[in-house]
Amino acid sequence: MAAATTIVNAKVFDGTRSRDWTSVRFADGLITECSAAPAARDGDDVVDAGGGTVFPGLIDAHVHLVPGALAQSLTFGVTTVLDMFSKPDLVARAKEQAGSHPDVADVRSSGVGATAPDGHPSLMYAPFPTLTAADQAERFVAERIAAGSDYLKIISGTGGLWPSLDSGTVTALVTAAHARGLLVVAHVSSVAGVEEVVAAGVDVLAHVPVDAELGEALVGRMAEAGIAVGPTLATIENTLGEPGGAAVAGDPRLAGPLGEAWTRRLTSAAPGRRGRATPPYSRAEENVRRLADAGITLLAGTDAPNPGTVFGASLHRELELLVRCGIGPARALAAATAEPARVFGLADRGRIAAGRRADLVLVSGDPLTDITATRAIERIWRGGTACDRRTFVASPAEAEQLDAFDAQVARAVAAVRERRSPFAPRRAR
Repeated sequence: MAAATTIVNAKVFDGTRSRDWTSVRFADGLITECSAAPAARDGDDVVDAGGGTVFPGLIDAHVHLVPGALAQSLTFGVTTVLDMFSKPDLVARAKEQAGSHPDVADVRSSGVGATAPDGHPSLMYAPFPTLTAADQAERFVAERIAAGSDYLKIISGTGGLWPSLDSGTVTALVTAAHARGLLVVAHVSSVAGVEEVVAAGVDVLAHVPVDAELGEALVGRMAEAGIAVGPTLATIENTLGEPGGAAVAGDPRLAGPLGEAWTRRLTSAAPGRRGRATPPYSRAEENVRRLADAGITLLAGTDAPNPGTVFGASLHRELELLVRCGIGPARALAAATAEPARVFGLADRGRIAAGRRADLVLVSGDPLTDITATRAIERIWRGGTACDRRTFVASPAEAEQLDAFDAQVARAVAAVRERRSPFAPRRAR
């Protein structure tokens, strides 16, 4: 048996609130004791927090896998990622890596999401299975389960630019998934899309719409249904032309573990929607504020690696943006710990308590006073194993990640140009 580790002289945020504990002891991957008195025993590896704060390992509730994503995520205290669309071979490799290597984040995945032929996100991932009618829903869900999906992702195209599933098919997918015990996450890009998937009975919304204000009646129905929302503000701000990526790269608490290659990518011009009118980013925060005021559960997710975001580091930006919406730091931090663990049924993590996984982050400040203190990381443990934050930058894993990321972006750019070209052939519908 490995020696136990005890953190002493700490403030403790347990995933929902601050506790009066000053010590957290763990051994063999699990937390064994939380105490207001010194909990260290003879032979323990004692870590003096020096008044810093311990909180549960962070959970990024919205990513898309590329090679190296799990290693980079852990470098920034993200001990679990929830993948929201990746092909089965990539998911299988990521899960195998997470199961056999303690130096990467753990992962759950939707695998391939449900969308129409040539629908979003075909630009990034085609070819993959699609649907055209409601009577295909049960088979689609069964195939996702057979491929290892942990929950179902549905793409609502209402108000979007791409071909989309009809409302009957969306409802049939939700019914089939719930019958098989799967949580259903719905991608939305408009208020009309929110209306559609709320009526269908989904469990989680991915993204907050910015095309219009979320009305009081709709927000009320969401609250009554217990629907959770992952706003992904860290991606939306970049999409709408805000320099969010540069803000991440410009924080010295993040810049060192980020490395030069990712800093260059994040400090390039904000992507935006050049040549097209865009809604103000402030509308995204206003809609999140409406959701929060209604008591709707919020989940912190980045949608990495969309342009302007990066695995791990951008989750700290998401927390900052949630607080900017008027949410208190404790609620924002819960959105990246206890809440995603609860919503996605990860009962062994997201909280600091005896018997839970020793997924822990120690920072030198107090994020309940200043949410950006989550970036002042001193130590990280995943399943009780300490993480070396220096190993990812300039490693083969980073090189593979950058190659995969750049190739994916290039494919998407080429596909967009082809679609917008007046000389591009039209696909048959």
